[in-house]
Amino acid sequence: MTEAARLISKVLVLESQSDSAAHIKAFCEDNQLVGLTARPDDVMAVLRSNVDLGAVFIAEHHGEHTQGGVLLARLIHGIRPELPIFLRREHGSQLSDLSDSDQAIFRGAFTLKDMGRLRKLINASLFSLVYPVALVRGVAEFTRHSLESQFKGVEITADAPYIVRDRLIYGELLSLIPLESDWCRGYMMLQTAEQPLVDFVRQDKTHIDSGATNFRDINNVLGELTNLIWGAFKNRYTSQEAFTGHLTQVPIIVNHAHRYISFGSDDPQLCFKYTLHDAEGDSPPLSIYQRFVFNLNWSPERFKENEALVNNLLGSGALELF
Repeated sequence: MTEAARLISKVLVLESQSDSAAHIKAFCEDNQLVGLTARPDDVMAVLRSNVDLGAVFIAEHHGEHTQGGVLLARLIHGIRPELPIFLRREHGSQLSDLSDSDQAIFRGAFTLKDMGRLRKLINASLFSLVYPVALVRGVAEFTRHSLESQFKGVEITADAPYIVRDRLIYGELLSLIPLESDWCRGYMMLQTAEQPLVDFVRQDKTHIDSGATNFRDINNVLGELTNLIWGAFKNRYTSQEAFTGHLTQVPIIVNHAHRYISFGSDDPQLCFKYTLHDAEGDSPPLSIYQRFVFNLNWSPERFKENEALVNNLLGSGALELF
């Protein structure tokens, strides 16, 4: 198996005991997790926002009620049912003493004395898919090059690649393009907010006419960027071998009212976030989210970069044999 890329995931930690919170914070730091906290009154607002989350950790005795964590988990599950919720219990990691409906809310339970169990639950729920290092690094590399070719006078920063379990849509603009190879089948999405992109166009930070901007022009910017990234992915990772057998499809469901998209799969998604900063400071930053969902086929053991690309690098002297 190809070496797995070291990815992170953001988790919401709802703990009312400081010593327990410190214990879980150390666990997050050791297990590729970025722990986020929220005040009790802000939890629902956070969950309704565009915060990319992989899971929720919640204490059984959260708040003043002895079963406050279970009560809060019911609300969380109602808003974000795709997020796995892990219940920290004081005694024992079973869920059998809860009602059947409450048991269905949680992906599992753990205690501070047995954090190894939580590690196994996290690996099964968040890091279950193996992403080759070359794929993760390559995507970040050619996406940055594509952004640099489409925008002028900007500085680009990229967050560490991460895993998400939510299905939320960020912003008003979304592009979607299929990815097909002998080792993967799925989709790539680009998501962004409309107004910051409009500002970049009007400030002449793109290659389209800044004088007469409408939503179709903005669509063209995102569409061209999507095509460039798709072409780079195809050239680098897609073999020319013909597909065999019948290719299955699943419906893609979009609910605009709830800013939700589903690909018919419960698998985590690989996510990248790029932020474009106007070097002259005339426009607010522009954030672009990139997600990969391999919902139709995922066989990373068959992943390889195209030999033609490697040969070209060898011929140019950019790559040397050791």
